[in-house]
Amino acid sequence: MTQKPLIGHLAAAVTVFIWGTTFIATKVLLRHFGPVEILLTRFVIGYVALLIMRPGRVHLAHPRQEWWFVGAGASGITLYYLLENLALAHTTASNVGIIVTISPFLTALLAQLWLHAPKPSRWFYFGFVLAISGVILISYRGGATMHGNLMGDVLAVLAACAWAVYSILTTKIGELSLNLIQSTRHVFFYGIVLMLPIMAGFGFHIDYQQLVQPQTLANFLYLGIGACAVCFVTWNLAVKRLGTVRSSVYIYVVPVITLVFSVWLLHEPMTPLIFSGAVLTLLGLWLSSR
Repeated sequence: MTQKPLIGHLAAAVTVFIWGTTFIATKVLLRHFGPVEILLTRFVIGYVALLIMRPGRVHLAHPRQEWWFVGAGASGITLYYLLENLALAHTTASNVGIIVTISPFLTALLAQLWLHAPKPSRWFYFGFVLAISGVILISYRGGATMHGNLMGDVLAVLAACAWAVYSILTTKIGELSLNLIQSTRHVFFYGIVLMLPIMAGFGFHIDYQQLVQPQTLANFLYLGIGACAVCFVTWNLAVKRLGTVRSSVYIYVVPVITLVFSVWLLHEPMTPLIFSGAVLTLLGLWLSSR
């Protein structure tokens, strides 16, 4: 494996590892904050972290390229997380977890339409079926029946579509030869700006006394610096080095990472069916990335 793909695979692996562990920090913060407060606060922290790491303006060759950043901020920051949170309010977490993992498949379709990418091989589709089957086994924890609300499931599909659009736009942004940290920060800027009017409609309120508590602050810093600032930079690096479709299949691993930490930290059971689901998901990842 040459250095370029190796760096891309490492960047994608770091990203999905951190994203798979964020549920711990989020569960702690949900005791005192609502989903919208957590969402906006973590991205503001992420923006500030990126600004400290790499200050300075993003200089674009053409004004129309600014719309790529607007679209990326709207799709990958504002819409994806808002739709996912709304979906969780209307349907089960299992349904949402399964549905959003169709984003690599949607990304592959959009890459053919917008980027004129070559059609994925049969291994991509075979791996997709295996990975989704594994995610279903993991999400239902050994035989829970499927239930939920149609509106929530539709919102989850829209969230997956938003992430697929974000993946395509980050590919276009990656072709501009800009500094990766600065370009990611620029996407954050538009995501936060577009998020503000929506947050106002949800009744945004922060308990600052609770915010400065050591445990609360540590979890917000983990989500803001780790899951936002670091992960979005490493994810964009993975997209740049591996391509849109190959990097997107790493999304399959997020439920597996979450499963491992659920068993380790929350002492949730590891049944043979769940273990089989993890194996299928990892096998699907390997086949899809060929």
